[in-house]
Amino acid sequence: QVELVESGGGSVQAGGSLRLSCAASGATYSTKSVAWFRQVSGKEREAVALIYLGGISTRYADSVEGRFTISQNHTIATVYLQMNDLKPEDTAMYYCAADFGWFPNNWNKRSWYKWWGQGTQVTVSS
Repeated sequence: QVELVESGGGSVQAGGSLRLSCAASGATYSTKSVAWFRQVSGKEREAVALIYLGGISTRYADSVEGRFTISQNHTIATVYLQMNDLKPEDTAMYYCAADFGWFPNNWNKRSWYKWWGQGTQVTVSS
């Protein structure tokens, strides 16, 4: 069992920055893949970034490549998403997801992740 709690969301103007945190508890020693997804009401949940085994591999959606950075602090079992140069289209509910497996060809598919947090809202105004 793994529990995930997101924090760090808020409102910011375009061009600004936010850092999201995903604090994990439970069987974190077995967690290999941790990802951030986002969802706008009425739309599909989309993958944003993935970190595997603390940074051995990372993946990013094309829409955030170069602006967002995912990282992990093993000591406190927390994964971060640093978001820079935010745009209005980044507005969404952001979710943290985790799994014990490694699936590089499907990292952006929500069905492959077993554990999910409750989400944190990010709003970017123009």
